[in-house]
Amino acid sequence: MLRIKGTIGDWPVDLTVEMDDADWAKLAQNLPAVAPAPAAAPAPVASGPVDQLWLAAQDLLRRSGSSEGPQLLDELVALAGSSGAAKGLLVRLRHSPQVKIEVREGVQVFTWVEGE
Repeated sequence: MLRIKGTIGDWPVDLTVEMDDADWAKLAQNLPAVAPAPAAAPAPVASGPVDQLWLAAQDLLRRSGSSEGPQLLDELVALAGSSGAAKGLLVRLRHSPQVKIEVREGVQVFTWVEGE
């Protein structure tokens, strides 16, 4: 589920879009491809702002342990400085092997599961 809040002109918008795994996969196809690091290799050193944002987004969820999707998106907007960048980070987290997603009472909950 993806919640979009904002305004169109003077009109307030609060929209919830339900997406299944196929929808998320299709959305992820439009993101830049990132080659996964080999399991035995040390973590790559972040070299640019996108890498830094990705590392910071992972650290945000890792430190909290778990977070509801709308709250996590708000935190990522604050971190990234734009809703577009935050949504991209949210999609990357959604497809990360270190993140487990459960739906509780209609809300996605992102949980950090590194080492499982």
